[in-house]
Amino acid sequence: MTQAILQLNEIEKAFPGVKALDKASLNVYPGRVMALMGENGAGKSTLMKVLTGIHPLDGGSIHYEGQPAAFKGPRDSQQAGISIIHQELNLIPELTIAENIYLAVSLQAPLAACFGTKCMLKPISF
Repeated sequence: MTQAILQLNEIEKAFPGVKALDKASLNVYPGRVMALMGENGAGKSTLMKVLTGIHPLDGGSIHYEGQPAAFKGPRDSQQAGISIIHQELNLIPELTIAENIYLAVSLQAPLAACFGTKCMLKPISF
C-alpha cells in the first residue's frame, strides 16, 4: 500500500466553550482525489486551518512527506506545497474553476491578476 504523503493524527482544537476537533485524523495519499465532507459545524474548515497554521493545534500531530510538520501560517504551508482555498473565496463566475484558482494564487503577490480580459484587484488595507 502507498504511504500517505500527509497525515493528521488525532488532531484536537478547542475554542472558548467549544471543542471543535476531538481526535480528528486524516491521511492523504499521492495520486488520489479526496473530498473532506461533513455537516456544517463538523470541523472541516477548522481542520484545514490547523493544517495550514492559521490555528495552532491543541493536540495530535501532523506529518508531511514523512516528517513532523508545524506550519506557522498559510505562507509557510504554501512554501511546503500545501494550500487551501477558503470557501469564502470571491469567484468570477465567467471563469472556469482552474482559472479562478490561478487568479487566487496569483493574487498572493501582485496587486492585480488578470486572466484574458478579466482582472481581479487585490484589496489593500492601510
